Parts: sequence; C-alpha cells; structure tokens
Amino acid sequence: MNDTALRKPTARRVVGMVAGIVIIALGIALFKQSHLGNDSISALNMRLAELLGISLGTQNLCTNILFFLLEFWFGRKYIGLGTFVNGICIGYIVTAFYDPIHAHFGDAPSLAVQLAWVIAAVLVTALGASLYQTADLGIAPYDYLSLGLRDYTTCPYFGCRIFTDALSALLCWLLGGLVGLGTLICAFCLGPFIQFFDRTFSQKVLQYKPNN
Repeated sequence: MNDTALRKPTARRVVGMVAGIVIIALGIALFKQSHLGNDSISALNMRLAELLGISLGTQNLCTNILFFLLEFWFGRKYIGLGTFVNGICIGYIVTAFYDPIHAHFGDAPSLAVQLAWVIAAVLVTALGASLYQTADLGIAPYDYLSLGLRDYTTCPYFGCRIFTDALSALLCWLLGGLVGLGTLICAFCLGPFIQFFDRTFSQKVLQYKPNN
C-alpha cells in the first residue's frame, strides 16, 4: 500500500471508496431479496444476529471488531478511513436498502427471478468491493482476511477469497443459518469478479493502482 497516498488521498479515491461501500451494501441487500442465501459473511452475521437477538448492524459491527484485531496485528498497512467506514456503517446501509426494495418488489415469484436477483447481487457486490479496495484507503476487517492470506501464502487473491467465503458459508450452515444457492454462487464467484472489475473498471475510473 502506498503510505504517502494514504496520507494525501485524492477526492476521486475518497468518492470511490464511499461509493464502493454503498454499492456493496446494495449488493448485500439484493442477495437478501433473492431469498436464496446471502453472501457468506452477511449470511453468517445474519444468523449470529438471530441467535443473539440483536440487529444486523450491531452484529456486523461486533464481527468487524473481532476481525479488526487480526488486521491490526498482521495487516496494519491495510487500515485506513475505509476500514472504519465499512466496518461501522455497512450493516445499517444494507437495512436502508433492503427495506424499500422488499416493500416495492415483494417476494420473488419464481426460481428464475430469484436467480436473477443473485446474479445482480454478485455483480453489484463485486463492483463495490473492487472500487473500495482499489481506492486504497483502508480495507474492511473481513476483506482483509483474503488479502492477508494472499500476502502470507502463494495462493492468488481470488483463491484466498473463495477460501474465506466458503469457510464463512460453512460456519453459517453449522449454526443453522441459510446457506442457499446464492451463498454458494457468491462464495465461488465473488473473488474472480472482484479481480475482473479491478482491471477493467476500478483502476481506470479512479486512475490509481494500489501498490500491494
């Protein structure tokens, strides 16, 4: 990560980071609307929130605090403004998106429509993740896990992302949460699509390429 760039972020990168987080939240809301399972970490957080009787936003914050300790210890270079904006706000933004979407569209009438929601969710979430990671203003605690694995192993990023997403999905299932077709699609497709958007969109729009 470019430390000088972190101290002097451009307006383009700040806007890209914020837009990326909002887009991620929209993607998670679309996953929830599909009723075929959310992205892996959101599905796990939703199940934990149900078990603990707390809101998704609060549970998401608690999980991020735990993952932040790992990021602080092993990947301090990835901590920045985006780490805290994502870690604190995203669960509440998801709720703000999901409630009106579900109120307007209602439950999906068929499996085909549910799959359409999932496809849209994967693309939207991957685009958002690509934007805020490329902005290089700090990585959310959960997203650091795959970057940290990439740094400490020989596995490429998309392989590390598949591993962390699949592990989260497994934990969700073991806790009795909803792990549906959408969760599995997300677990195996999100990493490659993030990498695709990095090259074809985010680096060009933000006019910046992280040094990591």
